[in-house]
Amino acid sequence: MSGKLERTRCRLTAHPLALDATLAAGVLACMVAGSFVDPHGKNGVTWGVRTPDALALVLMVLGALALVFRRRAPRTVLALTGTVALVECVVGDPRAPVAMSAVIALYTVAATTDRPTTWRLGLLTMTVLTGASMLFGPLPWYAQENLGVFAWTGIGATAGDAVRSRRAVVQAIRERAERAERTREEEARRRVAEERLRIARDLHDVVAHHIALVNVQAGVAAHVMDKRPDQAKEALAHVREASRSALNELRATVGLLRQSGDPEAPTEPAPGLDRLDELVGTFRSAGLHVEVARADNGTTLPAAVDLAAYRVIQEALTNVQKHAGTEAKAEVSVVRVGPNIEVTVLDNGTGEDSAPDSEPDNGGGHGLLGMRERVTAVRGTLTTGPRYGGGFRVHAILPVKTRTATPGVSA
Repeated sequence: MSGKLERTRCRLTAHPLALDATLAAGVLACMVAGSFVDPHGKNGVTWGVRTPDALALVLMVLGALALVFRRRAPRTVLALTGTVALVECVVGDPRAPVAMSAVIALYTVAATTDRPTTWRLGLLTMTVLTGASMLFGPLPWYAQENLGVFAWTGIGATAGDAVRSRRAVVQAIRERAERAERTREEEARRRVAEERLRIARDLHDVVAHHIALVNVQAGVAAHVMDKRPDQAKEALAHVREASRSALNELRATVGLLRQSGDPEAPTEPAPGLDRLDELVGTFRSAGLHVEVARADNGTTLPAAVDLAAYRVIQEALTNVQKHAGTEAKAEVSVVRVGPNIEVTVLDNGTGEDSAPDSEPDNGGGHGLLGMRERVTAVRGTLTTGPRYGGGFRVHAILPVKTRTATPGVSA
């Protein structure tokens, strides 16, 4: 039974004209049934049965027909139903409940317009119908029927206004929910963009570092292939190891883009200063003389800061390998100074292209730009530039703990 009622309600909601016609038929039935009741008997207020006159039946039919179009023209329908109710209030003796159609029309106006309009039309309808009933009707002005006209018109306007207010509240809640959903989607897109940028920096660091090593070792192998095949074989072994390391790191980085159901998603942590010796070893095996000094006293860094320090050293040594010349030496220092960790990479390069990746627009790469972005992302500072007497210096100050202010970045 409930399923049939729900289907019927859905069909009527989908066809508002049919719903209004059904409502009009119900209101007409109620008015006709009420017109047969006579509350005034010969001996006072007693209930009896009477036969309505033809004019009352005509007015009831006209009022009900007007309600069929109450959604299309609510104010016009209110004027029509108010007119037939006014006629019945003045000439009806005894009266028929024609005012019921005016109450439904007033409810519709209140539910579909604003509150000032509801006040104006509601007060006008109540005043005209109640005043006409009291002044020109066949009953005394204090009769219950006259007060009933006032009460029912007021109830119709109040109910319609309450329904309109509830609809407005529901609509506002729905709009806020949609706005919140859009905000969440925008935040998710922003986070995805930031993650893509971070992964792009990781890919740049990995590729630049290992490809530089592969390039150097391949050059060595080609140079000594004929005269010293053992050294060429060793260089090729280093090329193979660097290539394998590059592939492993690329697999780990790109694995972050996998879906949750994809197999073999990597779970190892991002590199940090605990792998500094391994990193330096790859450069030493490529022929770069690197010295390391650490005075960080075993400081445990946040994951983002640890990764940034590692990538700064990796990128700086890669630049030394690529630009500082074959006889260059590099010095790496990691020092704890108060609330910060300071990372410094120095070289004494004498190569012609001794300014590493400083200006992408002039043909260089994006190494220093990537370092600046990483350091700034963890609220640190980065200073880079040539050294007096030759060489290059990279100096990063990274906070051990998260700070609230974002310092500037000097070049």
